[in-house]
Amino acid sequence: MDRQEQLARLQDGETFDLLVIGGGATGCGIALDAATRGLRVALVERDDFAQGTSSKSTKLVHGGVRYLEKAILKCDREQFNLVREGLRERGRLLKNAPHLAHAIRLMTPVKTWFQAAYIFAGLVLYDLLAGRLSLGHSRVVTRRKAKKLFPQLNLDDYKAAVIYADGQFNDARMAVTLARTAAAYGAVCANHVEVTGLVKENGRIRGANLRDRQSGRAWTVAAKGVINATGPFADAIRRMDDPDAPGMLKVSSGIHILLESGTVPDDLSLMIPRTEDGRVLFMIPWQGHVLFGTTDEPADITVDPAPDCKDVDYLLRYASAYLRKPVTGRDVLAVWNGLRPLVFDPKKGSTQELARTHVLTESPSGLLTMAGGKWTSYRAMAEDAVDAACAAFGLGEGRPCVTRELRLIGSRAYYPEAWRDLAARENIAEELARSLYSLYGDEAGTVLALGRELDLLTPIHPEHPYIGAEVAFAVRREMAVRLGDVLLRRLPLGLVDMRHAEEAAPVVAAIMGRELGWDEDRRVREVESARRLLATWFSGQDASQAGSADTLAEEGLGKQPCSRPEGDGPTVEAL
Repeated sequence: MDRQEQLARLQDGETFDLLVIGGGATGCGIALDAATRGLRVALVERDDFAQGTSSKSTKLVHGGVRYLEKAILKCDREQFNLVREGLRERGRLLKNAPHLAHAIRLMTPVKTWFQAAYIFAGLVLYDLLAGRLSLGHSRVVTRRKAKKLFPQLNLDDYKAAVIYADGQFNDARMAVTLARTAAAYGAVCANHVEVTGLVKENGRIRGANLRDRQSGRAWTVAAKGVINATGPFADAIRRMDDPDAPGMLKVSSGIHILLESGTVPDDLSLMIPRTEDGRVLFMIPWQGHVLFGTTDEPADITVDPAPDCKDVDYLLRYASAYLRKPVTGRDVLAVWNGLRPLVFDPKKGSTQELARTHVLTESPSGLLTMAGGKWTSYRAMAEDAVDAACAAFGLGEGRPCVTRELRLIGSRAYYPEAWRDLAARENIAEELARSLYSLYGDEAGTVLALGRELDLLTPIHPEHPYIGAEVAFAVRREMAVRLGDVLLRRLPLGLVDMRHAEEAAPVVAAIMGRELGWDEDRRVREVESARRLLATWFSGQDASQAGSADTLAEEGLGKQPCSRPEGDGPTVEAL
């Protein structure tokens, strides 16, 4: 998927059946669904694919355990259906992108046998609702067994633990893979292209004014229908259509921190079902590190939300309460914040009470808006949106959706142990082979071939398996045009270790510069921008010691770095 080719098609005067605004989970899913039905579809994203909410999730593919409890206790059919749909979509996602998604086991410690029975009964129902797409059976284990399985946990005050299965995935790569698969079926997908206005004829929307944020070029694209899939910014696009449109969303912010590996076992995660303020927290192995989150605080809708130190402290306090070894700010390798769009019901209370339901609306001028939802249900949301678009815009009702069993790019010749064969065949380290397969699936060999052609088989950082060929591949095949596109989304380096990503920035900029024709001034500006971007958190150090600017300009990894005086950490009390 070459960006210049995509832009050329977007600018050649073609009238599209659908224009999709937003390149996150929902937008990319809609583009793929529409393209596989034979529709002419264009997708534009103001920033990078999944740059906002869709790359800052908890990396879980799940039905929503907490929603099931609320559905049962409150006899809430909406939340029950949400869980059932989520579990079925979880299974489809794992089958359609097996290189990016896999099953994981989660453990929940319990203090009484009654609590064990209560949670286990709910999880049995959770497993049953998944039907033939179930990932395994839940079970109860004794404290002694739990200690053997999860020795890092402090289980002194617990009687037992419950273990269940859910899914995990790489959200940012999932989004770009969806966009690439859509393009393979004929869609036009362009990142860093913003909508500056909607075009109307006789009161009906018939296209949009666009601007390429890289070149500054502006033009108009015609479309029979427009779908607004911009997540937390859906209301902004709705008000571009109608300045008086009432708000339909409320958002919450979710903070995540990344810790060193070894905090949890490689094959088991921790689920904390209820904090003192009613939240659910997860501590999960991810990309060779440990992800812990998320917070759930009401938030304002901003382009780049900054992490708040008090939220990081909150997570550190809980991590230390559950683990045998206390966790302090010096253990944090990265921290980031994402906004979660929730359909707002004014009769309900905090954002924790809002279901992740998706809602489809149509304005009088014909703007379709898909709002709410969650990553796990992206495919079902896309199916609903394209069904509605076919009916609303006269695109030929009855065109069947084919995405339920559609394998994505990278998964078509994939099998679980393929990385071992790659390592043996190409004579490369197993760590590199495993990493390549986890990001590219059956395209791993293509990345290696590119690396040999360009002499880019050297790691971009000595502590991580990512090689220079992946940077060139990101530019040539995945439309990466900014340093942040590579460091944070095509590769997960910036999300697992901000310091190492900053150290790798000059190497990555040099490769991107050769691919994109950057001069020295552009390379320097990209590196400085990345350093500002990655200055949020340097464990145990004052920001000045980290050698980075104290503000962040672009991507919402924090406007002020949280720092910790040497040796100082949060006070932990029994929870």
